[in-house]
Order: sequence, then structure tokens, then C-alpha cells
Amino acid sequence: MGQLRIRVLFGIFAVAGVLSWGGTRLWDSLGTLPSVPLAAPIVLAVIAVVLTATALSLRSRLRAQRERRPGAKGVDPMMAARAVVFGHASALVAALVAGMYGGTGVFLLGSLDIPARRDQAYYAGFSVLAGIAVIAAAIFLERVCKLPEDHDDDHKGVARA
Repeated sequence: MGQLRIRVLFGIFAVAGVLSWGGTRLWDSLGTLPSVPLAAPIVLAVIAVVLTATALSLRSRLRAQRERRPGAKGVDPMMAARAVVFGHASALVAALVAGMYGGTGVFLLGSLDIPARRDQAYYAGFSVLAGIAVIAAAIFLERVCKLPEDHDDDHKGVARA
């Protein structure tokens, strides 16, 4: 699996934002507007907390294992791989969802004088911030679980394979 790329995540965010903004304009022209659920920023924030807690736990366990502390619990490689896959998928989905709510929020900025739409704009803004927190936590988790580079010149072909 490849490393998370900020450009790819930003591209997903931007494309989803533009499409969401256009879709929201179209939907509003029909007389209704889809709402931004209050649960959206809460769920994204919970995912960010879970990813951060996992990264901090793995980091402390890996540090204890590296320093050969007595009684240190090792890290199962499959568990670390699953955590990285979860972080990777969470970052991709968070970029998409944050872009979607960001586009809706940008549209709602034009009607902040209406209390219901102002609340929706707040929810959308908090969703974008929580999505960014998920992406940051996923990148942190990926960095924690990254294997050290192989600098042995005799095994260059093996390291690439």
C-alpha cells in the first residue's frame, strides 16, 4: 500500500467541494436544501480521536520494544497493518466528506441571516475541521507505523522487491 499523499487528499477535497457546491445550488433552486446533520462533525471527531489514540498507543509500545524495556508488549505486525489501512481509508473518506460539507458550507455563507441555514453552515464548518483532524491523525498513525528504510547496499534488489 502506498503512502498517503497530501495532494491526492486535497484533490479529492477540492473536487468534492466543487461538485457539492454545484449540487447544493441546483438543489436550492428546486426549493429545498439537504441538511448537514449534527452527527457529521461528531462522528468525524470520534474517528480522529480513535486514530490518534491508536497511534499514541502503538508509538509507546514500539518505543518500549525498541528500548528493550522489561515487560514491554510487542506490536503484532498484522495489527499495525490493519491500523494503517483503517487510517488510510479514513483519510480518503474524510477528504471526500469534508469536501462535500465544505462545498455546502460555502453555498450557505450567502444566507447566514436565516437562523436555520446559519446552523447548517456551522455544522458544515465543524465537519470540515473534524475531517482535517481525521486526515492529520491518519498521517500521524502512518508515520508511527512506518518501517525504517533498508540502507544495506548488498540487498538493494531485495528491498525493492
